[in-house]
Amino acid sequence: MLNQTELKTLNKGETVDHFLLVRKIETKLTKANKEYLYLELSDASAYITANIWDNVVSVSSIINAGTIAKVKGTIDDYQGTPQIKVNSILPARAEDRISNLDFLPKSKRNFDEMKNEFEEKINSITNKYLKELLQAIFNEEGFKKFSSAPAGKSWHHSYIHGLLEHTLEIIRICDLMCDIHSELNRDLLITGAMLHDFGKTEELSFDASFDYTTKGKLLGHIVISAMLIDKAADRIKDFPSDLKDCLIHLVLSHQGKLEFATPVVPKTLEAIALYQADELSAKVNAYKNALREIKTSTGWTKYLSLISTELYNHGISSSQDEGPNKTLFD
Repeated sequence: MLNQTELKTLNKGETVDHFLLVRKIETKLTKANKEYLYLELSDASAYITANIWDNVVSVSSIINAGTIAKVKGTIDDYQGTPQIKVNSILPARAEDRISNLDFLPKSKRNFDEMKNEFEEKINSITNKYLKELLQAIFNEEGFKKFSSAPAGKSWHHSYIHGLLEHTLEIIRICDLMCDIHSELNRDLLITGAMLHDFGKTEELSFDASFDYTTKGKLLGHIVISAMLIDKAADRIKDFPSDLKDCLIHLVLSHQGKLEFATPVVPKTLEAIALYQADELSAKVNAYKNALREIKTSTGWTKYLSLISTELYNHGISSSQDEGPNKTLFD
């Protein structure tokens, strides 16, 4: 069992003597065309970057993405963003008894509570065809894979149980929309919410680190999900074809825009509700994690190319006498 100070608690000048997971390692060039190594190093609490200027060839020959390394150095910063000034970096040895699982972040929500909530949502579906479909897909093996998976490699809900947490957030948003808009077909919308990202159980690998599988790179989670639903529905006697088409449309359109790699844009009320719920859950989680992980002295994160902006942590409390707001999950 890994027993060391969490990376996120270290401040400038403090010593690093840690086992860390190498999330990324790239050879880059300085303006003078000298090679150096850029690394992203993490424990389960956060990640931090490092540059190695010397012994580039020898280090890159023993350190790869996915390597657990013993890193010694100090916390420094570059333009207000923490970095590790590396004195030495070596691969962990077998006798260190360190597992990659020690470095995979996990959801802060209680797993048993999430599991019970998810089961309650399946039981709340009244359409017999949709309920049977959900029970078939989320059988013991299916739910085990689904509930263990992250929702993404690095951007949002990128931790063990993250896909389950993300899905439950979307379900709650969709339930709220159904309370506001009676025209929405709740059974269809909630089933779509439960299944929209199921393909990530095959798109992503998450046993040692978070990465894309060959199948995931070739097909993507949207297509994988749609294919799975199509096959499962065909095994259910008399499953209505229009119901299946509308359900698969929810999956195919849930990323909203063609430029976001969605095969079709939302064309039903339920589809637009699911797209917006997915966006809200994913973006708030991603922005929250960026603000927490990318610490700077200015309150601003570094420029995030994925969203084409920096983010600002204002630090304003919701109340002078109280801590953070309670959530629906508290």
